[in-house]
Amino acid sequence: MDNPNSDQQDELASLEAPSTVVEPSGGPVSAPSGNGGAVTPPSESTPSESPVRHLTRWISTRLNIYLLSFIILLVASGSGGAVLYFRSSTSQTNVPAQALSQSDLDKLASSDVNVGEPKHILNVQSDAVFSGNVLVRDSLQIAGTLQVGSNLAIAGLRVTGNSTFDDVQVTKSLAVTGNGSVQGQLTIQQSLQVSGGGTFLGAVSAPAISAGSLQLNGDLNLTHHLTAGGSTPGRSNGPALGGGGTASVSGSDTSGSVTINTGNGPGAGCYITVNFATRFNSTPHVVITPVGSAAAGLNYYVDRTTSSFSVCAANIPSSGTTYVFDYIALD
Repeated sequence: MDNPNSDQQDELASLEAPSTVVEPSGGPVSAPSGNGGAVTPPSESTPSESPVRHLTRWISTRLNIYLLSFIILLVASGSGGAVLYFRSSTSQTNVPAQALSQSDLDKLASSDVNVGEPKHILNVQSDAVFSGNVLVRDSLQIAGTLQVGSNLAIAGLRVTGNSTFDDVQVTKSLAVTGNGSVQGQLTIQQSLQVSGGGTFLGAVSAPAISAGSLQLNGDLNLTHHLTAGGSTPGRSNGPALGGGGTASVSGSDTSGSVTINTGNGPGAGCYITVNFATRFNSTPHVVITPVGSAAAGLNYYVDRTTSSFSVCAANIPSSGTTYVFDYIALD
């Protein structure tokens, strides 16, 4: 079995030269020349080796050279990657600017050229005039005011903030999904179609208004004639007309006139039935007014339903006589 103390003495002997001097606490001792360079230990004990030197010598003799090389390579690779990363970040954030020289401007005026390189910024300090078309392949950002001297043609326009337009002409459709406010006068050359309700805080003036239904929550003031339009209703002769008698109607469902021409031997009863062009939702209020003294002399009355009304008399009219009545029918 090997002696550890013997190995330690061999290592110490290999590190020290024949002329090495060991200084004890009493003073330097030189190696004598007559005993082959051997050092005669002093009478006092040799001082112990320092811990730092001992640890360094142990690492140098015990550490594997391949492990040390791997650690050095790993540290070098990490340092190189960090340098490349920070250099790439700096090149992306700090994009160099490039100004146009006079020669570059001359080239632009003569032919198609590429000015600068990718990621460069082109600074034009003076005004620029482009005689031809300008194509921007990516986004266009304008820090100042955009002034267009002629027509502006774009596929779509999206405005996120407030905008002011002097004159806007829409040749096709205009769709407003949100609220719209018109401070001035609104002029519509053609028709206006509103799918929902409409609220007007002021007066509405129009030469003609056509509505499917009209609901008034206040008074109706008419400064002109009230004309009731619509289709002319139909009619049928009543049994009391007499032989050869006729009847006719003119006007609309709302108002009009009926004309009764009695024949031979008329009797008491109904002389004409007016059939409404459009059926009322409920039985209408029908008011008839006799025209002339002949019609006023009859003891007349009305029979009515939601689809028609009849003009009748309780007494017998004269033969061959014309009787006219005006009527108004309201739901």
